[in-house]
Amino acid sequence: MTIAYWCVLIAGLMPLFTVVFAKRGRPDFDNSEPRAWLEKQSGLRRRADYAHRNHFEAFPFFAAGVIIAQQVHAPQNMLNLLAALFIVARVVYTILYLTDRPSLRSAAWSIAFLSAIGLFVLAGLTH
Repeated sequence: MTIAYWCVLIAGLMPLFTVVFAKRGRPDFDNSEPRAWLEKQSGLRRRADYAHRNHFEAFPFFAAGVIIAQQVHAPQNMLNLLAALFIVARVVYTILYLTDRPSLRSAAWSIAFLSAIGLFVLAGLTH
């Protein structure tokens, strides 16, 4: 399996890691209605939930870019680099979200988004 495909797996798991921060350690957590409970949270828990949601939003675009670039046999080193950059930027994004640094968080989000776009550009230039 390529590094890029491993990155798709990591990106697919990222929402699970962030939601742990939102739900962990609260005796009043209601697993019968977790979304309603999460809507009532604030601070770190609220930001962790929002990061969780954003990971789900970013995943399909990134995964499609990796798969398309792989299908057209884009240069593997560049494909791996862009996929790894996406993951690093998303990890940084998450840390910045949890620590409430919105301007830097937006910069990290932009880097991840541009790396995902880069996957499509790479595929287009290859085919």
